[in-house]
Amino acid sequence: MRKLGLGVMILLCVAVTIPIALPALAQSPTQTPGPASTPAAAQAAPSDRPAVSIVDKRSKRTAKHAAAEATAAAASAPAPDKPDYDAIYKIKDEGFSRSQVMEIESYLTDVYGPRLTNSPNIKAAADWTTKKMNDWKLENVKTEPWDFGRGWSNEKFFAEMVGPRPFILIGYPKAWTPGTNGPVTAEVVYAPITKEEDMQKYKGQLKGKLVITQVPDPVLPHFEPDAKRYTDAELADLANYPITGGGDKAMAERIAQFRAQRELQAKIMKFFIEEGAVAWLEDQRGDDGTVFVQQGGSRDPKDPPSITRVALAAEHYGRIYRLLEKKIPVSITLDIENKFYDDDLKSFDITAEIPGTDKADEVVMLGAHFDSWQAGTGATDNGAGSAVMLEAIRILEASGLKMRRTVRIGLWTGEEEGLLGSRAYVKEHFGDPETMKLTPEHAKLDAYYNIDNGTGKIRGVYLQGNEAVAPIFSAWMEPFHNLGMTTLSIRNTGGTDHLAFNSVGLPGFQFIQDPMDYDTRTHHSNMDLYERVQEADMKQMAVIVASFVYMTANRPDMIPRKPLPPPTPQVRF
Repeated sequence: MRKLGLGVMILLCVAVTIPIALPALAQSPTQTPGPASTPAAAQAAPSDRPAVSIVDKRSKRTAKHAAAEATAAAASAPAPDKPDYDAIYKIKDEGFSRSQVMEIESYLTDVYGPRLTNSPNIKAAADWTTKKMNDWKLENVKTEPWDFGRGWSNEKFFAEMVGPRPFILIGYPKAWTPGTNGPVTAEVVYAPITKEEDMQKYKGQLKGKLVITQVPDPVLPHFEPDAKRYTDAELADLANYPITGGGDKAMAERIAQFRAQRELQAKIMKFFIEEGAVAWLEDQRGDDGTVFVQQGGSRDPKDPPSITRVALAAEHYGRIYRLLEKKIPVSITLDIENKFYDDDLKSFDITAEIPGTDKADEVVMLGAHFDSWQAGTGATDNGAGSAVMLEAIRILEASGLKMRRTVRIGLWTGEEEGLLGSRAYVKEHFGDPETMKLTPEHAKLDAYYNIDNGTGKIRGVYLQGNEAVAPIFSAWMEPFHNLGMTTLSIRNTGGTDHLAFNSVGLPGFQFIQDPMDYDTRTHHSNMDLYERVQEADMKQMAVIVASFVYMTANRPDMIPRKPLPPPTPQVRF
């Protein structure tokens, strides 16, 4: 309950009061001031009359009755969302003094990475994770299956230019593409195909060849550091409400371009296979030996087959291109072993709980996507998010803090292929965004918190347009100002699993994180490795997430919701 100031109590206890000026009551250093509650009369200019209160004798209400009414009104008023500093102390003590977050990160990456959805690695990582959560005495630890497609893994990769000079190549197979069935040495052909009509120029010329199709992008020097933290000015800009136009049209154009490019690539692959080409060697946007690589074939076993596809380091692709430009023949040896797994076409989500007390039927969720791409070990995307959320729920269990609502962790697979795991979970448990037919569980989900922007520490929260939650989160952030968390952004942020919850009108939030070298170096690249993860930032994130989950679980009321969205077809690429 909010404590009323002395001046307010005097005013509430009388029918007529001579305006007086009272000094501001000092706030406790461990409390966030609640909303202003002093009537305007108490803030008026001081009178020259004595600072006393006079009861109007014509009033039939006694001071006693007025005081009773004031007490009742105060009891019914919503309490401010003040941080629970005792609980936060315990969370910080556990999270900073006995942290396990980097050990969790190492197991998910060094031992079990990469974690491509439905691969043997991600299944082994799930086995380790569920065992660990059982060891922590979490309850209802389980995996929930959903339809995905075939699994895939790379078991061996070797690439060497053997002519005109020996030269080891840096490269990575694209996911869901076949291997070479043993070592193959072949000449490289440059076939620039930018539209379907270009294919006819190379008909009958590609049998037994390795093919490149792109003019290499220029590799420019890095005058700015790859890694950065947000400046105060950048955070201030994030806090502003952006007014823009044409967003839906621009998004539709980007989606159309993506689909057109994908359709052209499918036709190119079909042409290469029909012509008997050995493999398609491709440039990509990385440099300095960093290779950004994702998928090159389909996870659907009914789809047409793919050709072997390899993403090469930009500098190595460039050398091959320049040699061919000089009419110097280039030969390369490839030895690639890739495996497909068609025995089980279902993937899974992982969940576990800490049961609540008197509001146990209501649920607060925290989560992150568990899967990764194949070139690195998925350390920053998203081993970091998974490790932080696992550490956060471990902290809550180890601290012995009681929570009124049940706390549930969700670790999603299939995020890299389109938020598939979280969307499947939301549709099963809460509602279908395409029809907005909701389940009974929808009314009981309080909020969902997500981490998926790499290793950078938390600087604030994206509110996803939920204005009503701003004063709540503002109060909760105050104990973490000295850890760098200061910013609330009303903006939406996309590309990760909180969107699945938002799509059915549930409060889903992604934290604002320092960029570090996520977009420049590690995101979907071969450099997404344990060494890129920052220990201090990981500990900070785990402590803040645990604290926000704890305070959400113990609020008198659930987190405010935005109006339900209309039924919305899900974008499928």
